[in-house]
Amino acid sequence: MYTPLRRQLTALPSLILTSVLFSISAQATTTETRSERGAEVIHSLNQGENQPNLEAMREEFPFLAEATEAYALGDVWSRPGLDNRTRQLAAVAAMAALGEVGMMRVHADYALNIGVSEEELKEIVYLITVPAGFPRAIAASQVLSELLAERNN
Repeated sequence: MYTPLRRQLTALPSLILTSVLFSISAQATTTETRSERGAEVIHSLNQGENQPNLEAMREEFPFLAEATEAYALGDVWSRPGLDNRTRQLAAVAAMAALGEVGMMRVHADYALNIGVSEEELKEIVYLITVPAGFPRAIAASQVLSELLAERNN
C-alpha cells in the first residue's frame, strides 16, 4: 500500500529538477537577442542614439560592453514592473549615493530625455544627503549642474 506512494515521493525531486531546468531553458535566449533588447533600451532612453560610453567600451573592453548591453540592459533594465521614469530616478539616486557621478550623469541625461524635470533631479540630490551624506550630494549637485548647463545651451 505504501510502496506506490514511496515511489512517487522518491521520483518527486527528479520531477521538480526536470521541471525547473526545462523552465530555465525555455526562458533562456541568445546573447544576440538579449543584446538587441539592450540596444532597444538605450535607444529609447537616448533619443534613438547609441550610448557613447558603451560604444567606446566596445573597442577596448568588448566582453564588458556585451555584458552591460545583454545583461544589465537586455535582462535587468527591460524587466516589467517599473516604468523608465521610475528606473531612471532610482538609477540617479543609487549612482549619486554610491558616489558614481559619471554614471549618475548618464542616467540623469536619460531621465531628462524621457521627461523627468530638472527640479525632480535636484530633489533626488537633496534626498541622498540622508543615506549618503553631504559630500556625495555636493559632488552629485556639481555634476548635475554641469549637465543642466550643457543641455540649456
